[in-house]
Amino acid sequence: MVGGIRAVADGLVDEFKRLLPWQRKTQRGNLALLVATMLEVRSANLMDLAAALPREADRTDMRYQWIARVLGNDLINPDAVMAPFAAEVLARAAADRRGIVLILDQSKVSDRHQVLMLALRHGERALPLAWRVETTEGAIGFGTQMALLDAVAPWMPAGAKVCLMGDRFYGTADLISLCQGHGWDYRLRLKGTLTVKDRSGRTTTAARARGEIRYLEDVELTARCAKTHIGIIRDPGHDQPWIVAMSEKPGYLTTLDYSGRWGIEPMFSDFKSRGFGVENTQIQHPDRLARLLLVMALALYSAVSTGLWDEANHPTPAEKKF
Repeated sequence: MVGGIRAVADGLVDEFKRLLPWQRKTQRGNLALLVATMLEVRSANLMDLAAALPREADRTDMRYQWIARVLGNDLINPDAVMAPFAAEVLARAAADRRGIVLILDQSKVSDRHQVLMLALRHGERALPLAWRVETTEGAIGFGTQMALLDAVAPWMPAGAKVCLMGDRFYGTADLISLCQGHGWDYRLRLKGTLTVKDRSGRTTTAARARGEIRYLEDVELTARCAKTHIGIIRDPGHDQPWIVAMSEKPGYLTTLDYSGRWGIEPMFSDFKSRGFGVENTQIQHPDRLARLLLVMALALYSAVSTGLWDEANHPTPAEKKF
């Protein structure tokens, strides 16, 4: 196992050197070793990582302390590390006719911490791009949402079609205005309590959803008067209708695009109980937890990259037909 982890780490060092030439050699090596170990043990538990870590230290507690020092290194900036990895997958996504689909969501990652995650839709799943960890039991507010999206906006390829998706917590006039400022499309589900104003008068989104109208164009949303289009889907199998704000002309298919938001759920599962088990971590500091998420994100990118290479070089008989 030790030799296997070392071999994977050596391969990752070469990749990190290509994408992170500005980063110190020791930092690249430390990250590569942690990512390779995590890929082997498939656990975010620091004691599990320490037990498998191939370093010349007889005692597990010494290897644990080494991991803690790496995660506490302020010079390792998750945004800066992720930027070149994200640039490559974003460029690939931009070439697709559907364009770049971003998903914004929040999840509990420990007893004390929540993470606000921005991910890229990748097939039926999602890949992490950037995140913010806060010590809170509640929702992470718009100020952090704005900072996260503004940090990632320069990563978008020039001229790329970008669409941001988010559930009802993110269907706000502030976030709609932010998307419009960046020139992004959006599919943001709205709460039924929001005020809607157009030529027919002022009412709520829930009241409009109960009527026969399925599409609203150029309505003003809440007292902030953010102008947007709205699509409404009332399917028998759903308890509540989808009320979705968008910049494109509303229709059934453009409203149904919102279903792409669910791609982030399998990714959160990869981080949590069905994958690395990050919710069991005992890390107390948000910045260190953010770097642990960085290690997991790089592990996911490595796994996806390996899968894409294998698909291109060893296609199955069915894949050869396409």
